[in-house]
Amino acid sequence: MERAKEALRVGGEEDEAVERLAVGAHREGEEASFYEGFALRGIRVERIQRGFLSCSFTVPPRLTDVKGEMAAGAIANLVDEVGAAALTSEGHHIKVSVDMNIAFVSPAKLGDELEIRSRVLGHKGGYSGTHVLLRNKITGQVIAEGRHSLFGNLKSKI
Repeated sequence: MERAKEALRVGGEEDEAVERLAVGAHREGEEASFYEGFALRGIRVERIQRGFLSCSFTVPPRLTDVKGEMAAGAIANLVDEVGAAALTSEGHHIKVSVDMNIAFVSPAKLGDELEIRSRVLGHKGGYSGTHVLLRNKITGQVIAEGRHSLFGNLKSKI
């Protein structure tokens, strides 16, 4: 256990390198989040309409595992963030994720360009549901499919 802790310990140089990263806030008036900048840097919104969002994303080295495949956690993060963004496209306030169900169908490899589509399934009380589909943009092969439930105030910002 001690060897594992030592291997994972971040040294002074690494800590300083992380601090120098320029990560901008993605919501006006809020401070930049390292997590969001690290996980979402490079995502491109291609189409947005009420209740629907289409994005593209090239799998970067920072989100791959030792086999050069996109980490499952990175895919789950995209389901969470892009699913929530579909709700925002309807003018709703940010909600809290309650549940996610993700089917991991095939791997996405380093450098693959992904198409990520999210649509709002509906609302019931304070709950909302979204569907997120990740595909390889070149081959059309499904990478993952997720359903995402969120809870919060349905009052519109628009």
